[in-house]
Parts: sequence; structure tokens; C-alpha cells
Amino acid sequence: MSKARAPVRRIIEGDCAVVLPTLPAAFARLVYVDPPFNTRKVQRRDRIRARSVDPRSVEGAATRRRGGFAGRTYEVERVASASYADDFDDYVSWLVGRVALCLRCTTPDASIFVHLDAREVHYVKVALDTLLGRDAFINEIIWAYDFGGRSRRRWPAKHDTILWYARDPERYVFDHDAIDRIPYMAPGLVTPEKAARGKTPTDVWWHTIVPTSGREKTGYPTQKPLGVVERIVKVHSEPGDVVLDFFAGSGTTGDAAAKNGRGFVLVDESPEAVDVAARRLAAHAPSVERGSTSRG
Repeated sequence: MSKARAPVRRIIEGDCAVVLPTLPAAFARLVYVDPPFNTRKVQRRDRIRARSVDPRSVEGAATRRRGGFAGRTYEVERVASASYADDFDDYVSWLVGRVALCLRCTTPDASIFVHLDAREVHYVKVALDTLLGRDAFINEIIWAYDFGGRSRRRWPAKHDTILWYARDPERYVFDHDAIDRIPYMAPGLVTPEKAARGKTPTDVWWHTIVPTSGREKTGYPTQKPLGVVERIVKVHSEPGDVVLDFFAGSGTTGDAAAKNGRGFVLVDESPEAVDVAARRLAAHAPSVERGSTSRG
């Protein structure tokens, strides 16, 4: 009896434009990327550390303090967090060129998901149609959420867009039975059996952002919720497949893949991102490859 192969679990530090040509051909059945959005800002997720103190104490009184539950007082310290400059002169060429580099890594029936927001998605869509073919475009998925500030000058922006392309529009993985069902908004209008089973989502996915105090939180800026990525992984790949993410950030794609019996290859040029992903995925014993293929 042949011995089962160990799952592919790699985290690679380096510019994906340099790393992708070094990866094996046709190994990934699913690509999901959440690239920088070209916000023209430095993306940073501020974090704090708090410890309970006696409100009558003089020691540390000069530091920032906050009131808490049941009359407790906390001393608050700001903690350094990961950050990156999200500003590109020719964003579309920069991103689509990297998607083009990943194609040799994909299987003939692979799917490619590109997660964007309203700033660039329309331009990227046109460029990806040219690169992959308009027939390869399968879905525009809207991830909608309801959290954070609300502008008084325009409709508050509370959604991202995920573009789904298939390498072969006649042959790709779509496991309908793996879709997590959602409650009916009016369960009284359907049979009790249907209400208990729930319905399948449409191309508009309502899902909260990563909760500020939740266990999922890594502190990495722009971290996406595991539930959104896990839905993609479960429906668009099969157990034993390998998922590629070359803008890996906090490692959400690797987490979703490993929890569902898939392998993963994660690439990010930020040492901070690689540190976060390595800690998050330590239980899955990934290989962590540092800097040898990054830009000099």
C-alpha cells in the first residue's frame, strides 16, 4: 500500500513576482488573493494592551487609563502593529501582472478569486477579462458588512467585491453540497423542513468583519474573516487540493485550507505578515521560508 503524501503547507517570504516563477507548475486548484486595495494610505491596525489597576494608586497615573466593567480601572498601553504602504502608481498593471504569473501554477480546472473594493475593481475586471477571457468570468460576489463609521456626505461604503474566474469555464470545482446554508428571512413562508435546512446564499454574502475582541483577531491590518474565505475553499476545492494565496497577509487562506483538509502555499513579502501567519498556523506545522527569494 502506498504511503499517503504529507499535505503541502508552505509560508514563503518574498515578492510574489519573484516567488511565483519558482513554484511548481499546475499544483494549485484554487487561488484566492486579497491584494492591497490602493487606498493611498498606510494600512495599520492599532492595538492596545490593558491591565487592571487600583484607581487610587499613584504609580502609573501619568499613563492613559480607562474605566471598565463593574467599576474597574485599566491602564492602557499602545502596542506596535503591522503596517504597509498601500499606494501604487500603476495598480492595475502591478496586480494583473502578478495574476498572470500565477497561471502556470494552476491546474486546468482551477478557479481564481480576486478580492477588491470599489476603488479599483472596475479597472481590474476589464484587465482580467483581457488576460483570462471574458468567458472565464463566472461571478461577481459582494461581501457586505455593517460596521464602523458612517459618512454624512455619501452612502457609507460597506462592501467588498470578489471576482471569480475559472481557467476553463466548462470545467471547474463547485461543490453545491458544501455550501453553508443561511436562515430564511421569512421562515414562516416556507415549509418547516426548508426552514430547518436553510437556504443557499446568493452572490451577495452578508458576513461581519473580524470582531475586534474575537479569538480570530491577529492584529494584522486588513485581515479578512475566516468565514468568507472558508466558504470559497470548501466550495471551490476538494480535500487534498492545494490552495495558493500570494498576498497572504495574516494567513486566513491557510487557516481555511488546513481546517478543511487542503494544503496551502502562502506568499507575502512582509516579514511581519509571515510572522503572524506562522504563529497562526503553527499547529499545522508549515514550512516557513524566509527571504531567499525576496527583492534585494
